[in-house]
Amino acid sequence: MKGILADNNVIGQVAYLVQLMQAEAWKDFWNELGLVLCRFGDVGLAPTASDIEIWQCCQVKELTLITDNRNDDSLDSLAAAIRTLGTASSLPVFTIADVDNEVRGAGRLFLP
Repeated sequence: MKGILADNNVIGQVAYLVQLMQAEAWKDFWNELGLVLCRFGDVGLAPTASDIEIWQCCQVKELTLITDNRNDDSLDSLAAAIRTLGTASSLPVFTIADVDNEVRGAGRLFLP
């Protein structure tokens, strides 16, 4: 399985993004990549799964997590998982800085 895992609180935003990526202009590209959109239940994660469980699931199932609220508050936080378990071949996590903020008019946004 390769694809995108939508964190619980950004399911609508990620579903909309995927809808745009499946539009006519991008459809062939999306299909060629063979990606799927998953929610926690689709991959056996409970809504209360720890950040480290989520990150490990994403790595095993080849899913890129899109989130907005994971932090570095504990030893099993997302940042801690990436720092301690991440390798050069680990999939990235995309974090929406402020899910409620409108970015229209920004001109350009930079992703690392």
